[in-house]
Formats: sequence, structure tokens, C-alpha cells
Amino acid sequence: MNDDGFSAEKLFNQGYSYTYDDVIFLPGFIDFPTDAVNLSTKLSRNISLSIPCVASPMDTVTETSMAIGMAALGGIGIVHYNNTISQQASIVRAAKSHLIPFSSDLIFASPSDSIHSADEFGNSPCIFVTESGTKESKVLGVVCKSTWKGLSDKEARISDYMNVSPVTLPSSYNFEDVAGYIASKKLDFVPLVNDKDGEVVNLVTATDLERMNSLPKLGLPSLGTDGKFLVGAAIGTRDSDKERLEHLVKAGINALVIDSSQGNSEYQINMIKYVKHTYPHLDVIGGNIVTKYQAENLIKQDVDGLRVGMGSGSICTTQEVCAVGRGQATAVYKVSSIAEQHGVPVIADGGISNSGHIVKALSLGASTVMMGSFLAGSNEAPGTYENKNGLRVKKYRGMGSLEAMTKGSDARYLGDTAKLKIAQGVVGSVADKGSVLKFVPYTMQAVKQGFQDLGASSLQSAHHLLRSGALRLEVRTGAAQVEGGVHGLVGYEKKYF
Repeated sequence: MNDDGFSAEKLFNQGYSYTYDDVIFLPGFIDFPTDAVNLSTKLSRNISLSIPCVASPMDTVTETSMAIGMAALGGIGIVHYNNTISQQASIVRAAKSHLIPFSSDLIFASPSDSIHSADEFGNSPCIFVTESGTKESKVLGVVCKSTWKGLSDKEARISDYMNVSPVTLPSSYNFEDVAGYIASKKLDFVPLVNDKDGEVVNLVTATDLERMNSLPKLGLPSLGTDGKFLVGAAIGTRDSDKERLEHLVKAGINALVIDSSQGNSEYQINMIKYVKHTYPHLDVIGGNIVTKYQAENLIKQDVDGLRVGMGSGSICTTQEVCAVGRGQATAVYKVSSIAEQHGVPVIADGGISNSGHIVKALSLGASTVMMGSFLAGSNEAPGTYENKNGLRVKKYRGMGSLEAMTKGSDARYLGDTAKLKIAQGVVGSVADKGSVLKFVPYTMQAVKQGFQDLGASSLQSAHHLLRSGALRLEVRTGAAQVEGGVHGLVGYEKKYF
């Protein structure tokens, strides 16, 4: 019998609320290579993913580009609802119209317009010409930047010199198909158009091909039975969200997250019942919760997944303001121990700052991790980069911040009808991390190495070690946590890849 360290059952039943940093796993036995580790998992009862990564439904994290990038990697993005119904549905439709792992900024003009400056092209090699000058109408032609530069009369109408028969490809083509076509035809770019109405949905350039070739090779993408990217969306628990849900279902969502900071409420239970009755084939994820009691109430409503975390996010102040919540390591273990008995996957939401935290969340019973700040500094996150004190950053805000609440997120905290608004989050910024297409694969490789050290060749294997008591843990003192990080140096630069 292994009496070194403690089993999770014993460690998490001593009355303490532990965070990820509070605990450390003891190593197991290695009899397989790192690349043999399988990270495939379940988001919910009926949705499988190649990697255990979920982008959080926050307005500074998940819109079209993030949803596309996460699905291309084998994860999934949950589109936020801090916007109008039509805006959220449009984001979902746009993400599902792609099979390319990135989204380009498209520029449109009408035939009667004139192009006065090269700045109007932005970073694009062309401008698309449509009947109305917007994305929603049929493409009539295209103006290449090189063609415009060669004009003697820059005031000429676009209709006088546009290419009326540009080469296009269907948006149903995957990246390999498009890359092969561009290379074989030696093209600078090719637009991808919707098969149904001819609407341009993306643009792939030769530069894009070079960029993709410099990135890690992508694994299996997350695709639905229709062959399109898996995309999730969040809604609240108000009656008005039923109309929002109707539009989201029409837009093609694959998973629904009922979003609330405290999910054990009659409002959420009533919404789950409504969704299950109205859309029985749609997977519903409930939360947020942190206790077995909360989990049991939602499991009784036949939820397909549980979202765990309350006050653990970097921008969340719920525990400070409301004195309610739980340390994330304890919360994940406690909820997953009851959810596992009913076959309900757990999403560990919040508190993820590094690959080690992901290893801990998954090994403590979660099937996926939901990330906000970890992804918010990426190219795919909404917003533009700014320079702050010599550092390139992007805005990142909690959905409980007053700034976000003014756009409607106060319903998540059951405060939309309150006379006084109380913030449960802050507005901040996060450093530029580049593309998720680069740093997420490296992060997953680090997670695989963590699993190898534990002696777990898959998430299922890690969960078996947890439930059998073979996974051994200890609590780290403050000094042990310092020792476990970089220390004793005058200065250093931390690079993981």
C-alpha cells in the first residue's frame, strides 16, 4: 500500500478550501512516451473534443476568431451574450461558415464608390465589390491593391476597373485544399464564398500559408455531424433569453451554456427545463457551481455538463465582495466526484494561469478547462492591442465589472433588476500572447508531459488514478510554492517555447 502523500478523498475532506497552487501531485510510474498521451475528452454528454480546452463566454475573449481558432485546434469556443441577439447569432453563423483555422478582416465597397487612398485596403490585398457595399449582398467583383496602385485616375469609379470574374473557392474547402489550390495556381490570394448565396466569408493569402507553415501542426478539429466547426454559445436565465436561444439554434449552435455566477437557482432550473423540452437534442451545460449540493440539483434536471468555479478567475471579485465561493481545486474535486457517478462531464472554469493548473484541474476530475485570461491576450481575442508601459497588451474585463454590466451582463449576477449595481469583477489588461494556433499546441504538449509524470496516458486514466486513490497529493506550504517556481535569481526571462 502506498502511504506516501494523501489520496484526494482524504486531502479534500479536511475542511480546507484549496486552490491549484496549494496542492502538488506526487509522480507515478512512466511506461509510455509523451506523445502517447491522449487528451481527447468530453465537453458534455454528447460532444467530444480532441483537446480539453474551452474559450470562456466573455466579451473580451470569445467572438468569431476565437471560436474558429479553438475549433480548429480541437477545442471549442463559447460565444458570449453581452450583445444583441442578432449580433450573437451573427458571430455563431460566421464561425460555422469557416473550415479555415483563422478569419480575415474583409473590406467591402459598392461599384459606384471610389478608392482614394491605399489606407482603405487596410492589411488586405483586395477590396470586395458588392451591390450594397456590405458583406450581406452578392459579390460583383474584386479590386486588387496592385491594380489600384497602377491607376492613373484614382478618382475613377470602382465599376470601371474591378475584376468581375475573380477566382473563388467554396467555404466548405479545408485549409489543405485551399493551400494546395493557391500553390498550384500560384495565386496571391483566393476568396472563400458561401455555397448557398455566394457571400464572401473569408480570404486566404499566400502570406497566410507561410504563417500557418511556421505554426505547430494542428490536430483533429472539432467538427459536428454537418461537417462544420463546433461552436457553443451562452445565454442567461431571463425569459428574454428564450428568444435569444431560438436565434442561436437557427444559427447552428452545438452546445448551450446557461450562464450564471451562482447556478443553483430556480431561474436556472426553469431555463434548463425549458431548453430540454423545447430543444431536446441540444446539449445543455449548467453552472456555475462549486458544491455537491448544487451539482445534484442541476443533475436532477438532466444537464449534459457542469461548469465549476465561483470567484476563482483573475478578474473576478465574487469571493471578496460576497464572501461566497470555494478554492478551485477543492471545487473541481468535490463536484466531479458526484458528477462522475451520473456520467456528467465537468468544466473547470477559472484559475488557469499555466499548463500545471490545467494538469491539476483535469487530474482532479474535470474533463475540460474553460479559460479567460489565458486566451485574452491572443490575436484571436476581440479588441485591439495597446502599448502600456512598453508592453503590448489587450483589454480584459470581468463580466461582473461595472463596465461590462452596463452592456447587460448584470443579469448573470441576478442584478439586472436591482436599483444599485455592485461590481463582482474588474477591468484590466493582459500581455500579448500571439496566436492560439501557436501557444495552445505548446501548452497541450506541456500537459502531456505532466500526465506522463503522473503515469496517466489519458484523461480517463488520470480519473481512474484519482478515484482509486493511486493519485497521491500533498499540500504545499508558502515556502514550497516559492521553491516550486523560479527563485534566487537577480533577473530572468521566462519562455515556455
